[in-house]
Amino acid sequence: MTKARIEYVASSDKATLYTIWFEGKTMSEFADFYAKFSAVSDLKEDLNTILLALNKIIENGVYERYFRPEGKMNDGVCALPIESGKLRLYCNRLSQQILIAGNGGIKETKTYNENNELSNYVLVLQRLDKSIKAALKKGDIIIEETELKGIDEKEFDV
Repeated sequence: MTKARIEYVASSDKATLYTIWFEGKTMSEFADFYAKFSAVSDLKEDLNTILLALNKIIENGVYERYFRPEGKMNDGVCALPIESGKLRLYCNRLSQQILIAGNGGIKETKTYNENNELSNYVLVLQRLDKSIKAALKKGDIIIEETELKGIDEKEFDV
């Protein structure tokens, strides 16, 4: 297992976007996703669709209708965009006010399970979801409106 922190990305009065930052890495998972695909010309439209969706989510709230369900029924793992496109960004929808962006890639198979890279991103988010829920239950962190309180010093095993 690897240690990870939750880092703030952006917020509004309706929602906050966080991301995962693994110990020993030079950038967060969301920054890595953006860096990988911002220079790929034939994926610019897909990337822009995802970025526009994130802006809409931050402004309006983290509602299920904005996401493609992924992972298992009892975790908050989901993907953007909900429409077609090759590029997927995997996220953890903690509540209607809190979203954690992970990483993603090009989906060229019918399901993410058929692609090792994509499957790994989903598994990381599933482990993070489990760790966050345990920390919430213990009271180590709390959800207060659009904020995760107590995450500044908290490390999660993922």
